Amino acid sequence: MHYRPNWQTNMQSIPDLIRKKRDGGALSEEEIKAFIHTVTNKTIQDCQTGAMLMAIWQKGMVDAEIQTLTREMMSSGEVMSWPKEWEGLMVDKHSTGGVGDKVSLVLAPALAACGCKVPMISGRGLAHTGGTLDKLESIPGFNINQSPAQIRKILASVGCCIVGQTETLVPADRVLYALRDATSTVDSPPLIAGSIISKKGAESLSALVLDVKFGRAALYKDLQSAKELAQLLVTVGNGLGMRTAAALSCMDTTIGRCVGNSLEVIESLETLKGKGPDDLMELVTTLGGVLLMMTGMVSDQSEGRRKISDAVIGGAALSKFQAMMEAQGVANETARSLCSAHTDYYSILRKSQHQMDLKTPAEGVVVDIDGLTLAEVLHKLGAGRSKAGEPVNHSVGAELQVSLGQRVSKGVSWLQLHYEDPAPTPDQINRLQKALTVGALDDARTQRKQPLVKELLLPHSASF
Repeated sequence: MHYRPNWQTNMQSIPDLIRKKRDGGALSEEEIKAFIHTVTNKTIQDCQTGAMLMAIWQKGMVDAEIQTLTREMMSSGEVMSWPKEWEGLMVDKHSTGGVGDKVSLVLAPALAACGCKVPMISGRGLAHTGGTLDKLESIPGFNINQSPAQIRKILASVGCCIVGQTETLVPADRVLYALRDATSTVDSPPLIAGSIISKKGAESLSALVLDVKFGRAALYKDLQSAKELAQLLVTVGNGLGMRTAAALSCMDTTIGRCVGNSLEVIESLETLKGKGPDDLMELVTTLGGVLLMMTGMVSDQSEGRRKISDAVIGGAALSKFQAMMEAQGVANETARSLCSAHTDYYSILRKSQHQMDLKTPAEGVVVDIDGLTLAEVLHKLGAGRSKAGEPVNHSVGAELQVSLGQRVSKGVSWLQLHYEDPAPTPDQINRLQKALTVGALDDARTQRKQPLVKELLLPHSASF
C-alpha cells in the first residue's frame, strides 16, 4: 500500500523539501516517502522534481536517506513474487556499462544451467555504451517485452530470461531517470544507487552481483571512485535484504573482440559453443561464481567459477540460450540454426553492406587498443543512440583482428569495420587508427599482466 502524505497540499510542501535539501539538510523517511509518492502519481511539477534532483546532486544524501529513497522507489510499483520452491535461487547481475560488454548473454543461461532462476531485466544502449536489449533485438523475433506472468512462465520452463523493464516495475525510476538525463544529474551516487538497486529489489532477488567498471571507457575513470560507488551499491542492496556483491573491473579496451549488436551476438554464441575469448570468460566465471557462492550452491568462489565454466564449455548454457530465444519469440528453426555447431550467422543476422580492413602502421607488439574511441566512432556510424527512443543499426560494428600482447607486422589487418552508407569520414578512420598503439615487447608484457577484475567486494559472511 502506498504512503499517503497527510499534508493538505503537496505543492506547498515540495518547495520546503527542496529548500531543506538545497541547504544541506537530511530528509526524513516521511519526507522521502512523500516526494516519491508525488513523483509516481505525477502530482509534482517536472521543474520541482528537477530542482530536487539537483539539490541531491549538490548536497548528497546520508546512508539512511539513500536506503529510504531506494526502498520507496522499489515500492512505487509492482514487486515481483516467486514460487516458494524458488526461494534462494533468484539471482541477477548488473553492469555499469562498457564497450563490447556481452557478459549477460553468456552469464544468464550459464546460471540457469547451474540451477538458478535469472529474471534479468536489462537496458538499452545510450551514448558510447552498448545495451543488452539492443544486442538481443538483432536476433529476428526476439521479444524483450514480457509481462510479469510471462516472465514467471519462462523462468519455470527455461530458468532465465532477458527482458526490458515492465510498465509496472519501479515507475518512479522512469520519471526520475528521464529528468536526471535532462538536468545533468546522472552521475549522482545516491541517484545511481536508487535507480539500480530499486529495480533489482523489485525483482525480489536472493543474490545480486554488480560489475562496476572503471577506466577510460567507463563512467568512473579511476579505481577509487568506482570503488566508492560499488561499496555504496553493495551497502544499499544488502540493506534491502538482497545478498549483494560487486566486482571492480577495468574498462579501457573492449571486452572480447567484437563491438556492435549483431557482432556481439555472434561472439556470445561462439562463447556458448566453447570458443569464447579469455577476458569475456573471466568476467562470466567470476561474476557467476560469486552468485553461486552467495546462493549457497557452492562453498567458495573457485568452485563457483568452475561450475559456470563447465556449464559454458559443456554446452548446457548454449541449450538454455536456445530455449530462452524460443520462449521469447524466436522461431524454433532460427534458434536451432544459431546454436548449431556450424552456423552461417549472416543467413539469419543482418550483415552490414560494407566492410573495411584497417592496417597496422608499424611492426611491433600491440600495447593498447582504446575501447572508448572505437565505441564513439561506431556510435556515430549508427551502432548507438544519443537519446532514448532513437533506433540503432544492428549491423554496424567492428571486429578486432589482433589482441593485446600480439606481435604484428606492418600492414596487416588489425580491425575490420562493418558499416552502412554513408562511409566513415577520413577523420573517423584516422581516429580509429589512433586507437591502436603498437610498441615494444616489454610494454605489452606489462599490459598483459594486469588482471581484468581488480577487486571483489563481498557482503559480510553473516549474510550468507
